Amino acid sequence: MRKNIKEAVALKYNPEESSSPIVTAKGKGETADRIVQTASEHNIPIQEDPSLVHLLSKLEIDESIPEELYEVVAELFAFIYQIDQEAK
Repeated sequence: MRKNIKEAVALKYNPEESSSPIVTAKGKGETADRIVQTASEHNIPIQEDPSLVHLLSKLEIDESIPEELYEVVAELFAFIYQIDQEAK
């Protein structure tokens, strides 16, 4: 597990609940470490992208991502989906 993560943001996307991904958790320092640890414990894929995390960290919890980030987040989810399918 990664230690001393400076910043982390967790996203959730369920098209039945929302038209875009939403921020479910965010934090810096120890909070970021706990977010990453919780994701690891639940086999949730973790992607490191400091620039994207910086942008997403400006959003509030339960806030949808802005349209400007749809493409980059869609690419991220597609990458995670591909890894998940290969692991099965």
